[in-house]
Amino acid sequence: MPYAWSDSDSTSDSRTLDIWPHRSLSRRGFAGFILITCVMLCFPLLPLLGTVALWGILPFLILAVTAVWMAIEASYKAGRLHEALTIREGEVRLVRTNPRGDRQEWNCNSYWTQVNLHPTGGPVDYYVTLAGKGREVEIGAFLSEDERKALYGELSETFRKLRARA
Repeated sequence: MPYAWSDSDSTSDSRTLDIWPHRSLSRRGFAGFILITCVMLCFPLLPLLGTVALWGILPFLILAVTAVWMAIEASYKAGRLHEALTIREGEVRLVRTNPRGDRQEWNCNSYWTQVNLHPTGGPVDYYVTLAGKGREVEIGAFLSEDERKALYGELSETFRKLRARA
């Protein structure tokens, strides 16, 4: 799953949840994909070597490879998104770092924080939000549907245990 819980040291009773978008293609895989694409595009060009037709087709093949390169790079830039949820007794803090580096922060009293699951009506199905302090914020909207369902269960259980201790 593209999220992980980490418990704090014994001096403070807090948990942190780090969430990031799933990336199935590593940088090394990306380089291999581009290399294989270029090699495969060379095979149809072999019979055209020494002809004028080669120069008519070559710019379009270069344009196609460049477009694929740019699309995958845009995906990597969007993948720099990161959310960190810190849960302490008395405080919950969510920090979202967007792909361009700007940060959005939300905090609330942990006792009053509500975890909501919206099966429909959100930007995605099974939309998970945290509500408190007069605001409702999304969490993990970029996860898959099954991952959002699992995240909702884990967050609900964490907050239930936190309230039971108080």
